[in-house]
Amino acid sequence: MANDPIHQFQISKWIPIEIGGLDFSFTNSSAFMVATVAAAGAFLFLTTSSRGLVPGRLQSISEMAYEFIASMLRDAAGSQGMRFFPFVFSLFMFVLVANLLGLFPYFFTVTSHIIVTFALALLVIGTVIVYGFWKHGLGFLKLFVPEGVPVVLMPLVILIEIVSFLSRPISLSVRLFANMLAGHITLKVFAGFVTSLSALGAVGVAGAVLPLIMTVAITGLEFLVAFLQAYVFAVLTCMYLNDALHPSH
Repeated sequence: MANDPIHQFQISKWIPIEIGGLDFSFTNSSAFMVATVAAAGAFLFLTTSSRGLVPGRLQSISEMAYEFIASMLRDAAGSQGMRFFPFVFSLFMFVLVANLLGLFPYFFTVTSHIIVTFALALLVIGTVIVYGFWKHGLGFLKLFVPEGVPVVLMPLVILIEIVSFLSRPISLSVRLFANMLAGHITLKVFAGFVTSLSALGAVGVAGAVLPLIMTVAITGLEFLVAFLQAYVFAVLTCMYLNDALHPSH
């Protein structure tokens, strides 16, 4: 079980709760989602509660995160996109902190479960649809009618645009889920090689050197992937929100 690369993704009930035949149990996934929100909120609060004119290292990190998301949102959706800043910033911090927490031994990676990433993706697409219709009414449907397309090709283009739009939550969620899942399985496999070979004596310890080096290298790579996946999720969210603000192509 210790070397099982899939066991780390198993959801276990910590506090069983059943209401009306429905399972509302508090699980390890629930606990780490709460921990993610608490860790991100505590970090931002502690680093900005006593702001100085000359920022310290931790305050600089918070300010850099703020400017990073603000710049991304302005570039993708213009100045009007800043009304969505709290939403995008919260998503970015949640995904980033969840990814980073999952790198600690015996911790749980909530973003390695498709149900979590798909829920986040549906939240993004739902926001785009609701705001688009609220702001533009039926004019939001211009999103599916590109300008300059010949009338004879219009039905085909509209169908392609609709399918493309409906596939967004799938691609957005699968990209994050698959990267975190694959990375953690690979890391667990190489770490398992180190443990298994080390139990074989001196020869096994010598043979475990290469898997150990790979484990360290993959761990470093996973830190980079944790940030990159949070960035990709945030930048795609900004691009989709731009469609809600400016549905005309």
